Amino acid sequence: MQPDQPTGDLMLRTLAMPADTNPSGDIFGGWLLSQMDVGGSLLAAEHAGSRVATVAVESMKFHLPVYVGDVLCCYATLQRVGRTSMTVDVQAWVLRGGGQRERLLVTDGQFTYVAMDSDRRPREVPPMPSGNPT
Repeated sequence: MQPDQPTGDLMLRTLAMPADTNPSGDIFGGWLLSQMDVGGSLLAAEHAGSRVATVAVESMKFHLPVYVGDVLCCYATLQRVGRTSMTVDVQAWVLRGGGQRERLLVTDGQFTYVAMDSDRRPREVPPMPSGNPT
């Protein structure tokens, strides 16, 4: 059963445009994946206090298509913190329709990021904030 409300912090909000479509006219899955990666990396970088690099997309599930004109909203939750890495759950929701916009979960995934120092080498990150899952 899909949730009816997003979880996590809103990290990114953008409009799906015609240039982002596949040959069938729906939004290309790669575009959606990249938006989710950006949203997740913003949360990871905020926690790390430094630049981060994506090292894995551990899962990705496409629930519904995204259409031109949908407002894509990416929500992120820090799930796990290691010595240099962070695992972030990302939910992609769309706002669809006219005046009474419908909110729909379209995709969710789990991304892993590594904190980087100024020489672009892995660096230690702060521990998981208390009250969050580990």
